Amino acid sequence: MPSAAPVEPGQAPDALEAMLAQALSSRGAAQPAAEKPPVDEQRCGLIAIVGKPNVGKSTLLNALVGQKVSITSRKAQTTRHRITGMRTVKSTQYVFVDTPGFQTRHGNALNRSLNRTVVGAVNDVDLIVFVVEAGQFNLADAKVLALLPEKTPAILLANKFDLIHRRAEIAPWLRSMQERHNFAEFVPMSANNAKDIERLFGICEKYLPVQPWMYGADELTDRSDRFMAAEIIREKLFRLTGDELPYTSTVVIDQYEEEGNLRKIAATIIVERDGHKGMIIGEKGEKLKRIGTEARHELETLTGGKVFLEIWVKVRSGWADDEARVKTFGYE
Repeated sequence: MPSAAPVEPGQAPDALEAMLAQALSSRGAAQPAAEKPPVDEQRCGLIAIVGKPNVGKSTLLNALVGQKVSITSRKAQTTRHRITGMRTVKSTQYVFVDTPGFQTRHGNALNRSLNRTVVGAVNDVDLIVFVVEAGQFNLADAKVLALLPEKTPAILLANKFDLIHRRAEIAPWLRSMQERHNFAEFVPMSANNAKDIERLFGICEKYLPVQPWMYGADELTDRSDRFMAAEIIREKLFRLTGDELPYTSTVVIDQYEEEGNLRKIAATIIVERDGHKGMIIGEKGEKLKRIGTEARHELETLTGGKVFLEIWVKVRSGWADDEARVKTFGYE
């Protein structure tokens, strides 16, 4: 498969234009695995997806896996865990690791935990996909870029490239990015474009070692249904409360029982202040009811069965800056 060669600092503009043209024209088709190939023909590797908060990492992961395994919302820092999503294509198994956005604004216990997750991920993978908005780079991007180890190949993924109207202006930006880090390749794309997603598989494949698959060919994530229940409820919470509710609100699953085709789930939304509790419950409980209804519908789609869901809201003042409680609520 054709791929773009790295650009050295100070490289001529026409070489940058050629690199851009080649990156845009490269193609890689993602085809499902047929029969499981012999072990000595299998490729498998870990690919970390990193970037600042709210840059589109979870949307990218879901597109790569072909199913929702990581929640999304407009609220920064929606992803709080190391989410693993798998996709097996022909003889290659891609194990993608979605990480929280590296947080620089607040130094509480929760954010320290999330940042440790990011640092741990980039030092334990075969390939790094550094996600930025095409043509953009700011201090938050720079904080993440500084974490990338030189020994691990990194791909510069310029997301939302479809929003760039004058693509000739990308060449100077690309030169500046190559001067910041020796990226192995440059991938301009949109996470919402199926052809771009297919192309990314072909680009990533050659960086993965020849070794046995880590998971079954049909597996999509290593996270449990219980974990996904908490995440889906938290996604609805963030989406339906807008920007007023602090992102430190979290969800704990108190009960998850399976009885045939029925799941009985009891969950608690944890907030830091009484005012936040009222905001979630809403007038006559309407907001909380809507959160529960939307979460239940998505959980029924996920599990393929009926779901009985109960949600309570409790105040735990200062939990996000309490190391012990952060661990109790499931953060690494």
